[in-house]
Amino acid sequence: MFNGIIFNKGTVKNIKKNSKSILLGIKSNLKIKKEELGSSINCNGVCLTLVKIDKKIIYFYISIETIRRSNFSNIKIGDEVNLEKSLVYGQKISGHFTQGHVDTTAKVKKILLIDNSWILKLEFKNRKLIKHLEEKASISINGVSLTISKISNKNIILNIIPHTLKLTNLKNLRLNDTVNVELDIFGKYIYKYTK
Repeated sequence: MFNGIIFNKGTVKNIKKNSKSILLGIKSNLKIKKEELGSSINCNGVCLTLVKIDKKIIYFYISIETIRRSNFSNIKIGDEVNLEKSLVYGQKISGHFTQGHVDTTAKVKKILLIDNSWILKLEFKNRKLIKHLEEKASISINGVSLTISKISNKNIILNIIPHTLKLTNLKNLRLNDTVNVELDIFGKYIYKYTK
């Protein structure tokens, strides 16, 4: 479980691809001990298992299911990745509860600069998921906890403040880039049991 507040990023240094998986190496200053091998780390919104540590490079195995559902199919050497360690009991929750279980991806359709903030328009790959959303509810984009400003039949609008841009890889987004999307866990389950 995570909360979508990003204080750490990493840079992709190694990618070993085959037809059904990826072994991904990310260089980061994230403090990780050898005893934490096998633990979960949120990488760009995806809960991945730490499988190897080599100096400051941490490695993750990405399965075919994760490749299909996320933007890791397009990952490249040099890409910046948002990182968050799993929550510790009693830790302050500043964002919202996330699981790192990506529901879909979305494409960047528009970026507007207003003062020092961004207005970001995203188009969902799976448009059926829009019905699970509410304006002013939470959503996770590349692992970052954000608030939905506006919803249409296939798009959402987000406001991203300068502090969030500074700490995350969202500032690197360009038109037609793909982001990972996780819907609010409570909204999903409430919708499921009340429809």
